[in-house]
Amino acid sequence: MCDSTGLFMGGEGDPSRAIKVKMLMFGPLAEKMGTREIDVSLVEGTSVNDLAMQFELVEMISSGLRVAVDGHLETDLTRLLHDAAEVAFLPPVSGG
Repeated sequence: MCDSTGLFMGGEGDPSRAIKVKMLMFGPLAEKMGTREIDVSLVEGTSVNDLAMQFELVEMISSGLRVAVDGHLETDLTRLLHDAAEVAFLPPVSGG
């Protein structure tokens, strides 16, 4: 959901300050989203969970989708994102 400035809402930071993050999607999620990469403008103070909620990914995280921020797997979804962060959504690995 966007506010009147066109920024995605999120967090409780200063609404006059924006950050930009890069979302990376892989596997079936990339197919579902129709792209592997999205640049997103967010309000400063937005958490990983806020971003996942904006793109309706919370249920997928509960089902095994993992999140990496700047190349490190993130288990704390309340972690606040920073400007220029790279957030990768990684599907569960399967195979035999």
